[in-house]
Amino acid sequence: MDKQPKNHIGPKNPVGEQGAAPHNAPTQSAGARQDAPVEVPGLLDLASEMIEKDRGFQGASANMNFFFGSKERTFWTFQALGWAGYGLVRTFQAMTLQSDLRFHSLLILAAIVIGLIMTTVMRYGYRLVREWPLPAVLLCVIGACASLGLLFSYLEVTIGPSLIPGFSRPTGLGLFANAMFEATALFAWSAIYFGYHYYQGMQEQKEQALKATAMAHQAQLKMLRYQLNPHFLFNTLNAISTLVLEKAEEDANKMLTKLSSFLRFTLVNQPTQRISLDQELHALGLYLEIEKVRFSDRLNVEFEIDDQARKALIPSLLLQPLIENAIKYAIAPAIDGGTIKVEASTLGSRLLISLKDSGPGIDDLSNIVSQSGSGVGITNTKERLQQIYGDDHSITLQNLEPQGLGIFIEIPCEREKRP
Repeated sequence: MDKQPKNHIGPKNPVGEQGAAPHNAPTQSAGARQDAPVEVPGLLDLASEMIEKDRGFQGASANMNFFFGSKERTFWTFQALGWAGYGLVRTFQAMTLQSDLRFHSLLILAAIVIGLIMTTVMRYGYRLVREWPLPAVLLCVIGACASLGLLFSYLEVTIGPSLIPGFSRPTGLGLFANAMFEATALFAWSAIYFGYHYYQGMQEQKEQALKATAMAHQAQLKMLRYQLNPHFLFNTLNAISTLVLEKAEEDANKMLTKLSSFLRFTLVNQPTQRISLDQELHALGLYLEIEKVRFSDRLNVEFEIDDQARKALIPSLLLQPLIENAIKYAIAPAIDGGTIKVEASTLGSRLLISLKDSGPGIDDLSNIVSQSGSGVGITNTKERLQQIYGDDHSITLQNLEPQGLGIFIEIPCEREKRP
């Protein structure tokens, strides 16, 4: 890299893209500039919404619904099958005891109705405790089945005399003679209920993991596409061609060497790979050495990096698309160029990175992607961070005073590479 003041890049060249649109400005009529910081919408969010609309149902419910329909229909199908099985068991029990089925069947039907009512009430109660720790859920289920089993037996024995001639109503503990059988039936129902929902949860997690993997591959492909920006390559090769025509072989050779090193870096380091911030800044220097041939001292880049932040790990080529975006929409349109400032620091276990430019900012921060494609680098960066860190990150945009755009990134501060 040519000798420059520390943390400063300032080449000079009248070349620029005079027809470029304002920095990330969407195609719209002029309006009041939005200065409050906003969360950057990611491409992953849009993709998720499309998948939700296309599929209608997610997780294990899609598999279950193939046979039973909706969740509500599945519940009542299991209810009908389960209590029909209960009625068959009670009927077989009555036959072994040589009871008169003409009357005893009425008691069995009454017991089925009681069971249906109880399990429907249990369903709504279990919805409140499904997310509790497993030991707490188990204690809740045992308590509910035991108490409702006692009530079940009491109700069945109480209505027995009115349905079966000669049925003597027991007293005392005899009222709970069937409590063990009824509690066991309710416990079996509870096991099926929680088994279904836990199975559904595992299937949903599995599908989400597969979806995340697929989206990660898509993000990698998109990053490879955006990293090698055709405009950047065209402008670089055009500049090299100009140097060759002007017989500036040494400068052309230096530029080709920088371009080769930068392209090698983009190919060796995968989009999901983490590298130190120092390595990222090295790659950024290769990119800026190429760009300064075009812009000379119209392009000023300042770095303010804390020593503690230099060894922190970040996704490879995280900053390059943002710098490229700023050059295209903040530096190139300005006659006198402008300044881009990169800052990085640590705060506890968090790594804070900011990128500020002296461009015109964005009129509508909630709509950074215009029909011309501006803002793609920002939304693509958002997607990468979502794939790698999930919800454990933030990226926000804010218009600066008196002018400029600030991009603020917060991610976990990691110092050891993961396998």
